Amino acid sequence: MPFTSATKNYWLLSTCLFSFFLTWSFTFSLFPIWLNQVIGLSGERTGMIFSINAMAALLIMPCYGFIQDKLGVKRSLLFAVGILLILSGPFFIFIYAPLLQHNFYLGAVIGGVYFAITFLAGVGAVETYVERIGRFTGFEFGKARMWGSLGWACATFFTGYLFNINPHINFYLASISALVFIFALLFVSTQPTAGHLQEKTSPLSTRDALGLLKLPSFWAFATYVIGVTCVYTVYDQQFPVYFSSLFPSKAEGNAMYGYLNSFQVFLEAGGMFLAPFIVNKIGAKNGLLLSGAIMALRIIGSGFADNAIEISFMKLLHAAELPIMLISIFKYITRSFDARLSSTLYLVGFQFMTQVAASGLSVVAGLMYDNFGFSLSYKIMGSVVVFFLIISAFLLHNDQEPRLQFQPSNQ
Repeated sequence: MPFTSATKNYWLLSTCLFSFFLTWSFTFSLFPIWLNQVIGLSGERTGMIFSINAMAALLIMPCYGFIQDKLGVKRSLLFAVGILLILSGPFFIFIYAPLLQHNFYLGAVIGGVYFAITFLAGVGAVETYVERIGRFTGFEFGKARMWGSLGWACATFFTGYLFNINPHINFYLASISALVFIFALLFVSTQPTAGHLQEKTSPLSTRDALGLLKLPSFWAFATYVIGVTCVYTVYDQQFPVYFSSLFPSKAEGNAMYGYLNSFQVFLEAGGMFLAPFIVNKIGAKNGLLLSGAIMALRIIGSGFADNAIEISFMKLLHAAELPIMLISIFKYITRSFDARLSSTLYLVGFQFMTQVAASGLSVVAGLMYDNFGFSLSYKIMGSVVVFFLIISAFLLHNDQEPRLQFQPSNQ
């Protein structure tokens, strides 16, 4: 296979995704355990942390989406994210942890802003940039995103063990891995192809972006996101705490969670490779419904699981669920809306809406965990997913029936 510009960009952007998720995993795969065991926060206060993070992300995601769509193939926003990734280790150790221990609310707010601009919104900017380049140069986003999953898996394999030695080790490794992100990004080719030139002849305006809010199809998609993917996000937030509690000691539970999460994400990487074939075959709408069904099974099943083996099996279902959902979302967006707004749609229609709902549900979930326990809470969450999944089956547009959704403005 000749080493074309597309091939070069595929490997460079795959490296960016690998290092981004490596950094994210080193800092966040054991984040709730770190908050609980090192900082000493209750389930309610941990829920508050996630809510504040979500609310901060709400302010950043729409801006990131529109900025990245305006930038097109320019990398300015991604370089800014890369610098913040490099600072992640020192931030956790020298700023965030002391603030949470001595001034919880100030620490939570500062942390929320940092996490939003670096990870929660940053991941959307990175993923949509890779998807855009892949769409115009001829490689499937899922095959590149597979390397992001491998990056997360490589880190999580060691995080539990390293956490038991010293949690700071994971944070230092996060900053080191972020250097790779910047290095790979420097060599990405941004020379326009015919596809890029065609897109640039139709400039993006604010009216185009705001016009999304007038589309019933946008709100149908948002309903799926809020009722299905949001609940899955809230479910995952404190899952490591529940999992580690099923073992004789917290240290053993931490290590086993790291190994299990790593194995799950390795499987997820394989799913990322296969998901485009599945979604292309069944359609993006059916892909969204299929991933939602797997999600409901995983959440409700976690409520009935009463030992480490059963709960581990439920965790591994994530390896099938996430790839199908992520690929379906991107394909649904580009097939059902104006493709020039792919970053805005992903960061607002998916990421933003998820955070809107999660900002409120995180505290509710934390209270449920403290008062009802994890098992009953999971059954309630899973039932909510089933309810919204049924509604979405009627609301979502059949992407296998092309239709004109959006006319660009004449500005």
